[in-house]
Amino acid sequence: MFKTIADPADCEVGSVIRFLNSNNVKQAEIHHQLVEIYGENVMTDGMVRKWVRQFIDGRTNLHDEARSGRPSVVNYGLVAKVNEKIRENRRFTIRMICDEFPQISKTVLHENATNRLNYRKR
Repeated sequence: MFKTIADPADCEVGSVIRFLNSNNVKQAEIHHQLVEIYGENVMTDGMVRKWVRQFIDGRTNLHDEARSGRPSVVNYGLVAKVNEKIRENRRFTIRMICDEFPQISKTVLHENATNRLNYRKR
């Protein structure tokens, strides 16, 4: 039995897939070998097949491409404005802050107040 490698980098797993695929190892066998070395949670069989298809189609980059996602609404200016509103009324509630910033979700405002500004419920 081989020693299991915990928490491999995605590019490491991609390198192994690329290497084994170039040696004409079948996709199911690649997945089996990955699970044997990296453990059960390394990657699904479907993801291995996807990576193999991409390498066959000419992919050479082992790193994921940048994703276009929803931009964060949190910025330094917002954090400063939230902090200013909290300092105006130290007995604030998240609901009161939500009324001041209706374009921002309650969850994001709560995370701002607790994680970035370190305010705690008393």
